Amino acid sequence: MSRRPRPEDLLAFRIASEVRLSPDGRLAVFTLQAATRRADGYRRAIWAVPTDGSAAPRQLTLGARNDRHPRFSPDGGTLAFLSDRQALVEDDAAGVSGDGPGDGGWLQIHLLPLDGGEARRLTDLPRGVEDFAWSPDSSRIVAVSSARGGTVAADRRARRLDAPADRSSPLTSDYRYTDRLGYLYNGKGWINERIGHLWLVDAATGEARQLTDERASDGDPAWSPDGRSIAFTSNRDRDHDLIALRDIHLVDVATKAVRPITGGTMADFFAPAFLPDGRTIAALGHRWPANAGSRNDIWLLAADGSDATPTGGRDLSAAHDLMPGSSMNSDLTIGEDARIAPSDDGRWITFSAPIEGSYELWRIATGDGRLERLTEDRHYISCWDRPGGSGATAYLRSSATELPDVWVLEGRRGAIPRRLGHLNEEALAGVVLSEPEARWIDSDGRRVQGWYMPPAALEGATARTGPAPLVVEIHGGPHTLYGWSPVWEFQVLAGAGMGVWYSNPRGSEGYGQDFNAANFRDWGDGPMRDVLAGVDALVANGLADPDRLGVTGGSYGGYLTNWIVAKDRRFRAALTARSVADLWMLMMTGDVSGGEFGRLEFGVPPWKDEALYRSLSPITYAAGIRTPLLIQHAERDIRTTVGQAESLFTFLRSHRRPVRLMRVPEETHELTRSGTPFRRVENLVQVRDWFAHFLVRGRRRLPPIPKRRGAS
Repeated sequence: MSRRPRPEDLLAFRIASEVRLSPDGRLAVFTLQAATRRADGYRRAIWAVPTDGSAAPRQLTLGARNDRHPRFSPDGGTLAFLSDRQALVEDDAAGVSGDGPGDGGWLQIHLLPLDGGEARRLTDLPRGVEDFAWSPDSSRIVAVSSARGGTVAADRRARRLDAPADRSSPLTSDYRYTDRLGYLYNGKGWINERIGHLWLVDAATGEARQLTDERASDGDPAWSPDGRSIAFTSNRDRDHDLIALRDIHLVDVATKAVRPITGGTMADFFAPAFLPDGRTIAALGHRWPANAGSRNDIWLLAADGSDATPTGGRDLSAAHDLMPGSSMNSDLTIGEDARIAPSDDGRWITFSAPIEGSYELWRIATGDGRLERLTEDRHYISCWDRPGGSGATAYLRSSATELPDVWVLEGRRGAIPRRLGHLNEEALAGVVLSEPEARWIDSDGRRVQGWYMPPAALEGATARTGPAPLVVEIHGGPHTLYGWSPVWEFQVLAGAGMGVWYSNPRGSEGYGQDFNAANFRDWGDGPMRDVLAGVDALVANGLADPDRLGVTGGSYGGYLTNWIVAKDRRFRAALTARSVADLWMLMMTGDVSGGEFGRLEFGVPPWKDEALYRSLSPITYAAGIRTPLLIQHAERDIRTTVGQAESLFTFLRSHRRPVRLMRVPEETHELTRSGTPFRRVENLVQVRDWFAHFLVRGRRRLPPIPKRRGAS
């Protein structure tokens, strides 16, 4: 029997991420995330599936807390992963729980022999491990850790901290101090003590030796083919807190000597990978122009450091207006870091990039920059792995109506991709999902892509006739994109009888650099015209009811929602989430504080052109807002701080406008993507009910405040 999508379906979904393929291509492993029974958190385990399809996926690790980040050793004999299981499985781990950021303390590297046996913990770094990479001979691992000593005592000495007080001691100061910007980060909070350093770990004994120790984080490690050096990314400028750029450096494993591989102002490089000859490093990156619309290209850089100049390196993909590293929006598929993979013969580099809303696999020739597309579908490839030796690629694929699942593509020409799992078949049984239709519209001489998702049609139900209520969804960023990816919020709205329009207005990624930069100094009017052009087309085509329109968006999408309802009266209801009302406040608070972001988006920091920032702030025009507005904001949001919501609510309520403030405790800017499961479900309920009240039931006044609420 068919039924509509429900917010609480979210609790049953199992979300795959971090897929990796064994060196021989026979086994794919991945992390599988599921909500806890109480829905107050997540549990993650490592799963495996044979790539020949001979068996279903099976769980490899305990998964009682967080097992993640699986990585095969190059010899194929061991699987390394991160886990916070120590307090749960080790008798002598008293006091570990609560010492770190997770339920069970710090994440440490664990090793699982693939020929049988239990996993063992390899590292015991005082502040855990954030990332790691195997050496080519499988004997060592480079780990990224904020530890500054190999033991707790050594770490505290390096930080010039007193010995920890026992329970009988008087309370000591918990004040925090900083002399630099960049002390906060979205989802992590205070990060002044979480500066990543490279550590060399013996894979047999766990003995760890620190390789780097700078005032800014080092990360993204990649071994040279001979195992003598490690490429990594870092910002080693004296004023590294004033501009968040990364250069590639190389550290000699034996001597700890570091030399730059890239250099110069206004350049950002990441995801380094050695070509097999060891003389060249491939990387993603760009040299910024005056705005934030720069695309990432694939670069080739001399490993001897001779390209560490303002113009050094070869831009291999300059002729192709693709955008590797673009951020696809989804509240189900987990977005992952961009990567590149050179082939064993060094002739090709595999990468992923979007095109017309699909996220695809590509390869580019290192000789002449010739480009080949490896996949083609209406989907989102969010993660992939391609060990050079096997010739095969394992990847995670999702679509507008499919959750992430594991697929494999063999290396031979004409190979057909093969699905290896059906991870959410049971959870989605009988659920009627709405299939979106891609539509292109013209706006100010630009072609803008969008998608119309019609209200869900249940089997046997009477077909809907005439125009339907419509909710307009606007993505954040602004430099991200919507596409053929699953968004459960859209399905819940469609299941409640509303159509959904979502599009990629100017400033979105995935359509080339000029389109991406087209909202420079224009966050409001231009993108607004692009969004509304799609609404006008749906109304003209008889799909959307002009008297039952709603609009919503999060982050920058919340900014544009605020802007639109201040300037356009067509909408019956609006919901602005984790939004921006005041651009001056955005640039001066939270983890984007400072002048860099403002200079990239508007050409100047706020203190050099206050009039520009006032003219581009939605709160300047808030007197024009008469649309019923629900303002959603998480109280621990440090990307767009909660003062944004408070200021807009204060203004509108003081002017007796129909407005409601919905504050979400404990959550961050990532509420809808990785927040606590039960709060994500509640947020979906509120989004659905707010728009159903005005657009489906046709009410004019604010709905009653929900009876079950915090502090009731």
